[in-house]
Amino acid sequence: MRLSKKCSVFKVVLSALLIVALLQLIYLSFLSRFHGKQQRYRYSELFGGSAAKKDAHPEKNTRKERLRYSLSTGGIFDNSGQYRVYKNLIKSDFTTNQKPGSHSNSDILTLATHTTINNLHHLESLLERWQNPLSVAIFAHGEDVKFATALVYALSFFCPQIQALVDFHLVCLSGETAGFPEQDQEHFVGLEDCASVFSRLETHRDKYQNYAISGNISYPNNLLRNVARGGTESSYILVIDIDMMPSADLHQQFLGMILRRPQVNEEVFVLPAFEIRHARKIPSTKAELVQLYQVGEVRPFYEELCPRCQAPTNYSQWVNSHVRETGTLEVAYTLNWVDPWEPFYIGARIVPLYDENFKQYGFNRISQACELHVAGYRFSVLSSAFVVHRGFKIQGEFHAKKEEENKQNRVLFRSFKEGLKTKYPSSTRRC
Repeated sequence: MRLSKKCSVFKVVLSALLIVALLQLIYLSFLSRFHGKQQRYRYSELFGGSAAKKDAHPEKNTRKERLRYSLSTGGIFDNSGQYRVYKNLIKSDFTTNQKPGSHSNSDILTLATHTTINNLHHLESLLERWQNPLSVAIFAHGEDVKFATALVYALSFFCPQIQALVDFHLVCLSGETAGFPEQDQEHFVGLEDCASVFSRLETHRDKYQNYAISGNISYPNNLLRNVARGGTESSYILVIDIDMMPSADLHQQFLGMILRRPQVNEEVFVLPAFEIRHARKIPSTKAELVQLYQVGEVRPFYEELCPRCQAPTNYSQWVNSHVRETGTLEVAYTLNWVDPWEPFYIGARIVPLYDENFKQYGFNRISQACELHVAGYRFSVLSSAFVVHRGFKIQGEFHAKKEEENKQNRVLFRSFKEGLKTKYPSSTRRC
């Protein structure tokens, strides 16, 4: 009798467990189908189709059509014929809504930057700090051309601040073309919002060292700088690498300074450049930066690799220069260029372009600073604005061909300097 009762209880428990297991399977199946349906909906949102009403997001459908048109042009070749340029691959709402010839306060200054897909994840924190118009030139090669096109479109689709403020330009080899990513569905799996797109970009970080692109391809840094510069109609432009960060409120402070001081031709505004230990938070203000500078957590940019390259900034004078408590930006002091200074600066849009013959490592920025000097420019150092590179630059962290490239570009630089004598025949300045 007892055995019969035990068997009955066992059957009841077993039946209950089987029911629970069955319910779990049904639930998991529902979740899987729901997730798949959600993914199909997201994909159809990105590219249109029956799963999403095409008039549900008219502004996003317009963005899709603008991308399709930009790609259909096939881009243009650069002057060397080695690279294909898709200028304004994706325009921001700010640029799209801008009337020809009109200028607002937001359009006084644009930040222009360049990168590969390897470092595009830095855009998130850069835009969070900058919060104003930004022009990004991306270089991609091989399969990364598809990936870059797809992820840039996803960023412009899912990220409201990027939609509002960021213009994207794409550069690839002349023998490569970018296509509309409608058939590259695998790139969009799991993308549901802005955070998920940046998480996908994080998986691509450190895919290779800077300048060590697969296939022995040259990174055209100066071409990219010019493309990013040419992608904006702003009166002034700040050109920095994407892994650098400007001081907080720079846009607003610079606008205030420009509006209250007379314009001077042939002048650029230097932002002292620093680098910070990786573990440290990027400082927002000069006071925060000076504190970290005094304890060795922040140091001049390239201090270990080429101290002479930034020494003319006169860091001691800048660190000790008085800053008004009101936070007003002003010129602290003015310098003439000396070799081998390669400052980061804000310049008018008419400032000479970067020489696109320089690629890979070495002399790409100093050549342009040298030309500014020969052209008669003066270098005015701003009182409280700065840029900071994430991480210390140290020996041994560069790609294997760094020294070889530097040597080749040194020869090119000598030729470049001779060319300046012809370009500026009346100038008595030399590099």
